[in-house]
Amino acid sequence: MTELDVDAIVNAANENLVMGGGVAGAILRKGGQSIQNECDRIGHTPTGTAVITGGGRLKAKHVIHAVGPINGTGNEDEKLESAVLSALTVAKENGLRSIALPAISAGIFGFPKDRCARIMIRTMLEYIGKNGEPKEIIIMLYDRPTLEIFEHEYNSSMNARSR
Repeated sequence: MTELDVDAIVNAANENLVMGGGVAGAILRKGGQSIQNECDRIGHTPTGTAVITGGGRLKAKHVIHAVGPINGTGNEDEKLESAVLSALTVAKENGLRSIALPAISAGIFGFPKDRCARIMIRTMLEYIGKNGEPKEIIIMLYDRPTLEIFEHEYNSSMNARSR
């Protein structure tokens, strides 16, 4: 994801915006300390929200830090939907036309991948249907099994819409 030439990549962040491992660690290593410095100035954003920083040395000009839920904390589906909506809204408000997102919360936060895919796909399709922006959304996934889950959910959503 750190090599993509898009307006913004989305970091599956934690509430304290500390960029440690996983996607955040890769973004920090490639983009540089300036991204973490901006996060430190912002300080905190609650679960279900998103904030934007510069992209440092990344090809992407911006990083949108979206905080998804930790599995088992309650109301996870609503929190994930809110995090995705927040990331898309931040992109639109900043005039960004292309973004790339990971499977928010489906890594170390332990959120089930099938539920993640269903919520993310539904939320993105509804948002784009109403707002038209961003024009390009890329979902970057870690492995083939996760890709297959997201493809199945996308195809199911598209089939349901065509009925």
